[in-house]
Amino acid sequence: MAYVISDDCIACGTCISECPVEAISEGDIYKIDPSICADCGTCADACPTGAIHPAE
Repeated sequence: MAYVISDDCIACGTCISECPVEAISEGDIYKIDPSICADCGTCADACPTGAIHPAE
């Protein structure tokens, strides 16, 4: 199951450098491509606002 980024994202960029498969794209709110996401959780651990969580 891929991770998703919620509206709590502040677009700080911390998650992008942590993603080992480059599944995160920039924007007002960052997005994770579920077809690329390795479901490792590294981005969620790095997120300072807790905006990243497993998709339901």
